[in-house]
Amino acid sequence: MDLTWHYWLVFGLALAVLEIFTGTFALLCFGIGAVAVSVVLLFIPSLALWACLLAWLLLSAPIFAGFLWRARNTPADKRWTADEALGEVGLLTVAADEFEKGRVRFQKPILGSEQWPCIADTAIRAGERVRVTAVLGGTMRVEPLSPAPSKGLIS
Repeated sequence: MDLTWHYWLVFGLALAVLEIFTGTFALLCFGIGAVAVSVVLLFIPSLALWACLLAWLLLSAPIFAGFLWRARNTPADKRWTADEALGEVGLLTVAADEFEKGRVRFQKPILGSEQWPCIADTAIRAGERVRVTAVLGGTMRVEPLSPAPSKGLIS
């Protein structure tokens, strides 16, 4: 029994997992193509390596071209950008500070999600309203919506 299809399946899944770290969809396209080649090899186990590589390219290229076409033809006002999140106000559901990630919830989806992990320069309790000041990869930096009251004497 030829186990070549296993290699293609693992290769395709590895590319899909690596896609998590890039966010470009390029590796995902080629991962889908590799998984498709593994399915082809289940039915035609005697396929030569050059034919597998050709099938991989022929199966991956249309998927990749479709992603490129969609990315280029999506109107600018429909694209998600990090700038969209700046200034948005949300509710802190899990307390956050400089060294402990919290969680912020928005009324409408921001960059595709209603909840985001967040950090803050100062400690902020859960339940407080916060404003997004920066997007750092998959984490948002937030600040309290209203400044904390001073702890000095009132004159």
